[in-house]
Amino acid sequence: QVQLAESGGGLVQAGGSLRLSCAASGRTFMTFDMGWFRQAPGKEREFVAAIRWRGGSTTYADSVKDRFTISRDNAKNTVYLQMRDLKLEDTAVYYCAVSKTLVVVPTAASFGSWGQGTQVTVSS
Repeated sequence: QVQLAESGGGLVQAGGSLRLSCAASGRTFMTFDMGWFRQAPGKEREFVAAIRWRGGSTTYADSVKDRFTISRDNAKNTVYLQMRDLKLEDTAVYYCAVSKTLVVVPTAASFGSWGQGTQVTVSS
């Protein structure tokens, strides 16, 4: 079992940047495909980005492509989400999670070991 802890959220003005971190502990982190999701009030949890452990290939939701960058440091057991040009609609609680499938499937049901989340609020 792996435990995940997100950090780095906060209040930022539209157009600003934030970097989220997800620290993993427990089982060997470097062999897991990892993902970021977000959930706004009254909405379902939605996929944001994922990164594979082998090769580091990445996948993004269309809504964040070219603005967000997912990366990982296996030596530090940490995955990051660099967010730029933030928009009001990016406001949500952001979660990291471990992929449960051999191929990354961008749905919440395909991920597990969720962290507690970190709040990102974008103001105008």
